[in-house]
Amino acid sequence: MSHIQAVFWDLGGVIIRTEDRTRRAAWEARLGLPPRELDQIVFAGDMGRKAAVGQAGEEDVWAWVAERLGLDPEQRENLRKDFWRGEDLDLELVGYIRGLRANYRTGLISNAWPEIRREIENEWRIADAFDDLIISAEVGLAKPDPRIYQLALKALGVEASQAIFVDDFIENLEAASALGMHTVRFRNRTQAQQQVESLLAWHPTQHPS
Repeated sequence: MSHIQAVFWDLGGVIIRTEDRTRRAAWEARLGLPPRELDQIVFAGDMGRKAAVGQAGEEDVWAWVAERLGLDPEQRENLRKDFWRGEDLDLELVGYIRGLRANYRTGLISNAWPEIRREIENEWRIADAFDDLIISAEVGLAKPDPRIYQLALKALGVEASQAIFVDDFIENLEAASALGMHTVRFRNRTQAQQQVESLLAWHPTQHPS
């Protein structure tokens, strides 16, 4: 039986979650878009996908979104601000991850734009919860590409069977599982922590004697 040595975490949808969609929904209604279409346009549109692998930046994304939706510069800036206003940083979950570092290595595997490291390190100040940050825009690979998980495992010096990965997207978890990683699908903080703890108890870490 493999002993768990590391726990990897997703960022968006796990550590930072959209808890209030009121403003996004208001824009969707105003623009005649179906529910949650803004998320698709911003993240899954051509420029959002390029930004996720480091081929564009945040300004490029919002310029593309504004052109796609026919917004003037003022509207674009208002949409950008409103889009992020419902995001909530789960500091209790971050505290739990920090606590894991007493016995395990911890890592972040995030599909995120080039500017995210600055947010993590300087604005949210949560980088200390992790031994390493694997950010798609910096490595030019995005989940569910198996190579991004392999980079993360190598960075922490662990085998796939020695690692847990927590994410909210099933396709990302399936890719990690195919490599041999243990996986937890995030639905809420309590459920995710309980499942991580169960895996840690079932595959206890092995400390040098």
